[in-house]
Amino acid sequence: MRANCWMGKKKVEVQTVPDPQILNERDAIVRITSTAICGSDLHLYNGFVPTMEAGDVLGHEFMGEVMEVGRAVKNLKAGDRVVVPFPIACGNCAACRAEAYSLCENSNPNGWMAEKMWGHSPAGIFGYSHMLGGFAGGQAEFARVPFADVGPLKIENGFSDEQVLFLSDIFPTGYMGAEMCGIKQGDVIAVWGAGPVGQFAIASAFLLGAERVIAIDRFNYRLDMARENSKAETINYEEVDSVVDTLNEMTGGRGPDHCIDAVGLEAHAPGLQYAYDRAKQAMMLETGRPIALREAARACRNGGTISVIGVYGGFIDKFPMGSIMNRSLTIKTGQCHVQRYMRPLLQHIQNGDIDPSFVITHRMRLEDAPRGFDMFVKKLDGCEKVVLRA
Repeated sequence: MRANCWMGKKKVEVQTVPDPQILNERDAIVRITSTAICGSDLHLYNGFVPTMEAGDVLGHEFMGEVMEVGRAVKNLKAGDRVVVPFPIACGNCAACRAEAYSLCENSNPNGWMAEKMWGHSPAGIFGYSHMLGGFAGGQAEFARVPFADVGPLKIENGFSDEQVLFLSDIFPTGYMGAEMCGIKQGDVIAVWGAGPVGQFAIASAFLLGAERVIAIDRFNYRLDMARENSKAETINYEEVDSVVDTLNEMTGGRGPDHCIDAVGLEAHAPGLQYAYDRAKQAMMLETGRPIALREAARACRNGGTISVIGVYGGFIDKFPMGSIMNRSLTIKTGQCHVQRYMRPLLQHIQNGDIDPSFVITHRMRLEDAPRGFDMFVKKLDGCEKVVLRA
């Protein structure tokens, strides 16, 4: 089969690789009809995630048609159309029983690698390094899906791929980011990052009852999308002296009730802060640039919540713990427990509350994946979200 493979920093290639096979009685083989390039994939592309090996198949947002199932999979059959969640979860461990699927205790066969970096291992993830299981991803013609009796969501109501594809990751991730804020009617939410996850965090905050949502980014095409699709207010951080001061002005000096970091470890900013973090990263003295996280901590009103859904891999520097402790801020974070949210969010789609396809700006063939990565990382041609088809 053809698959998009990581070949080193800033290099991906579509190659011919072996077809996946059933290895366990709970496996399924899915013929992929649509897949996407995620902002998290750019961390792999830019070389910020360790334990990648040349030839690893990328991709953790995908859906398609079931071709074959293992004998223990009773809820799916050949021909079923499914969306596959990015965390791989067994359904039986304590974490899965608590619906904390991204913390599954049984799905990462290389958990010892993650334990060295993080103390304990989270779940395995498709196409996201050997530290997280070494599972082949979904930017391919076919994929092996472990624990297929737990993960995939069957799509039976005629929705197009583009309407439901993002139930695999970015819609649930943005929704969980908003949900962790504990939004009450009338709340003001600030969202750092108007990429695809940020767009869904913005839309979800309104779904959950926020009165105002303020999007913060530097690309006007992203801010335009947030205004046009979700009626968000916007800040271009390159056009103001201080994001924190601007948020104070917009909220009567109080600050946003809750703040969402949808940026993560590759944050950008003008000035010395960015230069400092880039230098620390280059010297391997920190693994992430927590610029958005620092701003969120300073901007959030007293007693508010900072929800972190942007990806961080290891250690950060100059984190304002004093502000968090002295002002009674709460931090909530995590890789999304996608399986928990898929059915409720499908209902929102069915009700007409949201059409997730609004984030798609580019549609390409699988063979064009390298060009898609280049466009996405360089923000060319207003690239917000790339969907690939075999």
